[in-house]
Order: sequence, then structure tokens, then C-alpha cells
Amino acid sequence: MSYKQYNKVAVGGTFDKFHDGHKKLLTTAFEIGNQIEIGVTSDAFGGLKGDIDSCEVRMGNLKSFFSDKSEFNVVSLDDPYGTTIFDPDFDAIVVSEETEPNAIKINEIRTSKGMGPLDIVIVSFVLAEDGTPISSTRIRAGEINKNGVLIKNTRK
Repeated sequence: MSYKQYNKVAVGGTFDKFHDGHKKLLTTAFEIGNQIEIGVTSDAFGGLKGDIDSCEVRMGNLKSFFSDKSEFNVVSLDDPYGTTIFDPDFDAIVVSEETEPNAIKINEIRTSKGMGPLDIVIVSFVLAEDGTPISSTRIRAGEINKNGVLIKNTRK
């Protein structure tokens, strides 16, 4: 087995409309960690973002994408922190630029509990062909597809 920088790495998100930005975030976690815990927002927590696929569907998409990997666990998230604020074995957390503040808060909570802070690995956005970040919101709105290709507006 090749050497990885971290033993246990956390990564979390809603992962709705599984797109290239999600793939980059998760691939980074697998590149740097031996064991990966992927937190997926629960239906109740994720539903705050609007009309999204069920947690079961979103978790299934992740498991399918990483069907060739074995060292990962997919769990449901009911808050922005998950098990990172209880489990001292985590070494790092992989976040997007958008979710970096959550990682900072996680480290504050961990430190207040006497646990070591996590190394925060920030993954830059994947841009759509228009130079704006790919996002599930844009995909749901019909602006772009999951690869960031603009969808032509047929209305005149």
C-alpha cells in the first residue's frame, strides 16, 4: 500500500446532483488518506437547501462512484460537524472554499474538548465553462450540467 499523508480523513457535504466539483473534493480525500469518512447531509438537514435528492440516493451515488475503493465509510450528517467533534482519530478534513468556515469551527470545538485540531485541506472550486463554480444549485436551476457545460436556454 502506498504511503498516505493522513490515516483518517473526514469529508462532508450534501452531494446533491453529484458533479465534477464533488468528484474533485472526494478524490482529494482518497489521495491523502488511508481511511475516509464521507458525511452526507441527512434528509432533514440537507432539505434546508431546497428540493434535493433523498439521502439514500445521494449516498448510493457516492458508493457507486467509489465502488473500486474499500477504505471508506458513508454516514449521515444531522449537523455541519458530524463525528469529527467526537472522534479523536481524525487527522484531517477536506473542504471546499465554501465550507472552510465549518472546518474552522470543528477545530474550535475539538480544541475546547482537548482534542487535537484537524489539518484543513481546501479544494478549489471546479469551474463551469462560463468561469463560475459548478454547484448543485446551478444544476437544479438548469443552468449547467454535472460537468459544468452550459445548458442552452431555449426560451426567446
